[in-house]
Amino acid sequence: MHRCSVDDIIGLIEKETCFEAVSEDYSFTIKIEKYTPFVCGAVHDGHHFRRSLWENCLHTTYERWYEEDPCTKQFVQSFPIVIAGCDSRFEYDLNRPPETAIFDTAWGKQLWKNPLPEDEKQHSQKKHSNFYRVVQALMGKLESKFQNTLVFDMHSYNWKRWDREVPVWNLGTTNIDNGRYGNLVELWRSMLQNVKLPNGITSTAKINDTFQGNGHFLKFITKNFKNTLVLATEISKIYCDELTGIIYPEVVCSVEDQLKILIPEMVKEFERAKA
Repeated sequence: MHRCSVDDIIGLIEKETCFEAVSEDYSFTIKIEKYTPFVCGAVHDGHHFRRSLWENCLHTTYERWYEEDPCTKQFVQSFPIVIAGCDSRFEYDLNRPPETAIFDTAWGKQLWKNPLPEDEKQHSQKKHSNFYRVVQALMGKLESKFQNTLVFDMHSYNWKRWDREVPVWNLGTTNIDNGRYGNLVELWRSMLQNVKLPNGITSTAKINDTFQGNGHFLKFITKNFKNTLVLATEISKIYCDELTGIIYPEVVCSVEDQLKILIPEMVKEFERAKA
């Protein structure tokens, strides 16, 4: 892996070079082992929170971790193209548009002791902008090369905060072309429902049950790339203890191993449907 400027990363993509890099400010990583018609993204995987924000932040490290999506990059790390955020969504949220990406309050609690200075906001907005410059270049390259592309937009959510039974897997579809892609979404749901998990966990999968797929990552790609299907895929945090922050590695590895099988199968079905 190399540390690269955003301009250098975009240049490598334009030249169709294979590489693995972290942005020069350590805000995101990207790996391209081979140019393929599918991408795995984990925009909320990051936990970095820059030093200049520490003293002004009212939320604890645990409170930030609770709302992040730990391990979502690990779930898909074996695939040829993976892009993932390194920074906490409490610094700026890659899954929100630029104008709302920097929180004043977060999940009902004031975030900052004092209003965030303008230079700090600009610093965060620059990181957000740079990430989407790379997404634009990457998806543009893939659509031009393959015409139809698929994005696995990986997230997690806190199931214990719900006062009803919720699925292990949720697919958010309100912002995709369901007339065109609805059968593929249902196929992906059925695949996830058959995942075998350890510790007696029963895999269930539903569509638009807990979240509806309103994230900026999905919306940005869907708006700008008309032949790309984004599968907003949420796993409940059955792979950790939400209340203590303990990760269950046997569950994480099980999810990762089964996605190694299911994602290539889904890509084949996607390509067959577009043939």
